[in-house]
Amino acid sequence: MNRVRGAALAIALMLAACSATGDRSTTPTTPASTSIDPGTEPSPRPDGVERPAGTIAWEDCGRGFECGTLEVPLDYDDPDGQTIELAVTRHPAEDPARRLGALLVNPGGPGASAVDLARQFPRAGAIGDRFDIVGFDPRGVGGSTPLDCNTHLINLFDADPTVDSEADRQEHLLVSQQFVDECEGKYFEMLPFLGTTDVARDMDEVRRALGEEQINYLGYSYGTSLGQEYARLFPARVRSMILDGVVDHAPNGIDTARAQAAGFATAYENYLAFCTEDDCGLPVDVATAVNEVMAAAEQAPIPAPNADRPATPGVVSLGITQALYSEQLWSTLSRALRDALDGDGSGLVELANTYLGVESDGSIDSSFEVYFAVSCLDDTWPSDPNEVIDASIAAADVDPLFGPAVVIDYLRCSIWPAESKALSVVPADLEGLVPVLVVSTTGDPATPYENGVRVADQIPGAVLLTNEGEGHTIVALGKPCIDDIATAYLVDLELPDDGTTCA
Repeated sequence: MNRVRGAALAIALMLAACSATGDRSTTPTTPASTSIDPGTEPSPRPDGVERPAGTIAWEDCGRGFECGTLEVPLDYDDPDGQTIELAVTRHPAEDPARRLGALLVNPGGPGASAVDLARQFPRAGAIGDRFDIVGFDPRGVGGSTPLDCNTHLINLFDADPTVDSEADRQEHLLVSQQFVDECEGKYFEMLPFLGTTDVARDMDEVRRALGEEQINYLGYSYGTSLGQEYARLFPARVRSMILDGVVDHAPNGIDTARAQAAGFATAYENYLAFCTEDDCGLPVDVATAVNEVMAAAEQAPIPAPNADRPATPGVVSLGITQALYSEQLWSTLSRALRDALDGDGSGLVELANTYLGVESDGSIDSSFEVYFAVSCLDDTWPSDPNEVIDASIAAADVDPLFGPAVVIDYLRCSIWPAESKALSVVPADLEGLVPVLVVSTTGDPATPYENGVRVADQIPGAVLLTNEGEGHTIVALGKPCIDDIATAYLVDLELPDDGTTCA
């Protein structure tokens, strides 16, 4: 799994800045159809167990939305055992007579709220007219039996990500074990059942409760993992699927982390190039500023009079990482670096706090518990935590700024109490799946562009749409070329030529 925690924030940031989402005027008079025969209810279960469809008691929850909960098994291999509740919301299609079905959305994370995304999602034009917009919080998230074991979160990420002494090694082992122990102590029975395979089965239960024979799906970032797994388990249940900011599960966890560090390095180089062409207001070039700030933080945490704690090396690294998720944050990063050079790390702490979900009152609205719970289940990791630390040290030889920080993030997975259930790629001989639209951005820091290229090759019949630009994810964020293609696909099932590029 990749470090894609900031994806949901990047989406929300861009959605808030957009008053429209491109031309969504395509509104054909007859619904599009597929050659798939979805069969009859109840759907065949991957575990062979037939269960009646659940029900959602919908209640009005404002702005045209309905909200409710759906009860699902904690363990699908024990369908009559313990259950959990999923929070679900929907906004019915504005034009019921031409309704094409339900569009389920997921913002990523893992750990971000799909209920929140559904309520923010642009509904102008054909998308809102033709589809119910539906979001459900994945198990462990938001309103869906959430985890809460983040007492040690700040210490976890304030630690210096560059391990160059035995004391650094022991600090990482200690704070990671403290984090894991708290989650294990509170949620031991739940932790084995938070992986993407279980969430994909939850999504099919949502489909059944909605009364839909097929779903339409738009998944961002980690949401592309969910989409791939749903397609693998329930290929005939997909009418259309867009995967944006793609996670590739073919490599193991460490190799994926290394690749993602390279993605952040690319985004950083693009930021440096931008500041070379347009003055970013720093007294020295950006690379020099970053090196000086990091060196100062390693000597002693930089005071942050307007924040809740000083800027440690971990804070500096995390603040820079957060700002690279979106071009809109580059100016914020430049100001934070300028202030840090003057001895005030407040801006970097605030960027890091945004990433971590630290509120202004000091409370933590975090989903990192779920992030690690899912990441540690979905991929394969070394069983010895020292192997992860050693891999992070080796990563510094290739990329000293991002390599150590990204790799050591997954030290938690080597001591996680639930056994990995690593995801499989979508099989090449899969039958019954409609062509999937895969969208990948050339400057994406969190899910590098090459991920989308590889996954589009892995999924039979998939079509790759390239977005030339910066930032993490792009669909429905106001770029007409991308949004027109996405709308035509969702509404008419019309796909662009494979390899199409939006500049």
